[in-house]
Amino acid sequence: MGDGTIATPAPHPPRKIHRLRIGVNVLVQVGLILFLAAIVNYLGFEHYRRWDLSRDKKYELSDKSKRFLDSIKGKLRITVFFGGGNPIAQDVQNLLTQYQYASKGKIDVENIDPERNLSRAKEVFDKYKVVSDESLLVLDYEGRNKTVKASEMAEIDPGNAMLGEQPKIAAFKGEQAITSAMIDLVEGKKNTLGYVLGHKEPPIADATPRMSPMMAPEAGARSPISVLKTFIENENIKMHELNLFEVPAIPEEIKTIMIVGPQYDFSDREMRMLRDFWDKQGRILVLLDPTAKTPKLTAFLAELGVKMNDDRLMANVKTGIQEVARVRDVIGRFIGDSAITKRLADVRAPFFGGTSSIAVAPQDPNRPSNIKIQPLAQAEKGYWGETEYNSTDDALLQFTPGRDHDSPLNIAVAVEKGGSDDERVQANSSRMVVVSNSTFVQDNALTQDQQGLDFISGSVNWLLSREQLIGIASKVPTTLTFSLDENAMRNLRWVILLLMPLVPAAVGVAVWWQRRA
Repeated sequence: MGDGTIATPAPHPPRKIHRLRIGVNVLVQVGLILFLAAIVNYLGFEHYRRWDLSRDKKYELSDKSKRFLDSIKGKLRITVFFGGGNPIAQDVQNLLTQYQYASKGKIDVENIDPERNLSRAKEVFDKYKVVSDESLLVLDYEGRNKTVKASEMAEIDPGNAMLGEQPKIAAFKGEQAITSAMIDLVEGKKNTLGYVLGHKEPPIADATPRMSPMMAPEAGARSPISVLKTFIENENIKMHELNLFEVPAIPEEIKTIMIVGPQYDFSDREMRMLRDFWDKQGRILVLLDPTAKTPKLTAFLAELGVKMNDDRLMANVKTGIQEVARVRDVIGRFIGDSAITKRLADVRAPFFGGTSSIAVAPQDPNRPSNIKIQPLAQAEKGYWGETEYNSTDDALLQFTPGRDHDSPLNIAVAVEKGGSDDERVQANSSRMVVVSNSTFVQDNALTQDQQGLDFISGSVNWLLSREQLIGIASKVPTTLTFSLDENAMRNLRWVILLLMPLVPAAVGVAVWWQRRA
């Protein structure tokens, strides 16, 4: 130390490597990774979710289809015969995946390409007695089978072959076709709904074809309720024309009848048949046209406690700063207290045309005590029941307390005689649904969403005691269209002619300026 030398510290002894500790840490880390991978895979297989991000949700199953799949007890097998060149093959595959996911193991799917696996295709074709060159599905349930052809699942626009246009899918309606076939298989025999005719009701059959002046056949006029008819028949229900003048009694196989907008009243004999049908636990759906005079029919409803008021629902709507228009088309709101409207609670629907209010009479000693009346739909706030609806005097067409009817204004009610308040108990009963509007289900009124169709579907299924099928059905396929007014067209023209060329020009100038600098 004294001679100026610096002492060098003794080196530290080398650290001991804990190989056992490192090995244990590596094993724990590997175990944790494997455990997390197993948990993720388990959750993915057992609790995974699917989302349909397509514009029109064409792969997402409707509430009605999901409820029906929940009610299936047995196993359903679907055999797919689709070649790779079919334009809807991929759509069908995606849809069937949704069915498998929603059925929770109740549906098995087998894909057979008839062009590549001829032996298997011939074996299945012979088994199900299939004679068709068209792509199709074969559904098998407990020994019963049904085919669904590709043409039933899509509307194809053939295009203009002269211009070299290829066929394209105009509307995909695979869910409607597949769910309808499933209901047919599971239920077996079709339910029969008697559609009453003879009082100038809308026909359910299209008019017969006629010859044009050029001696070429032309299709007759379509039924004004063709969409409603298709909608109902897709649920394993057969609509049968029923003229009460031509039968001694309502046939035994008809458990439910439908009366839509009669323009003339029923005769005494017809009313006796209706009363007998009702007393024998019959089921009736009545859509009334308030402009028609049907005193005997409305008197029958009044006996049950359903009084059709002699009024028209109206509302004043602001159309400008100081402008007010009077509207007679009604926006109705469904009440979710009934099995019919539980899944339509607080949903709004348009009721076009004249609509009157329905009064639910208080309990009468002359009326059976086991009759239960339940409102299904009411007019939105702001409407009133105008009793001077035929007047042309604007001063009279205003709400007058004591003369006109104020909210709540019922426009649809359900009536049940007998039965049970507990939905889990199936008891025999007479059932009826009454609506004070008959035009909201016609084709020309179905320009908006299909809440009205869902309501009628729920009503029919409730009348048929098929509560498990009450739900929101898949949407009726529509073509997406855009309409541009003159201002929009002008703006679009400037975007195409000016803005679109300016964007790349501005980018080019910016790049040139940067390189120059």
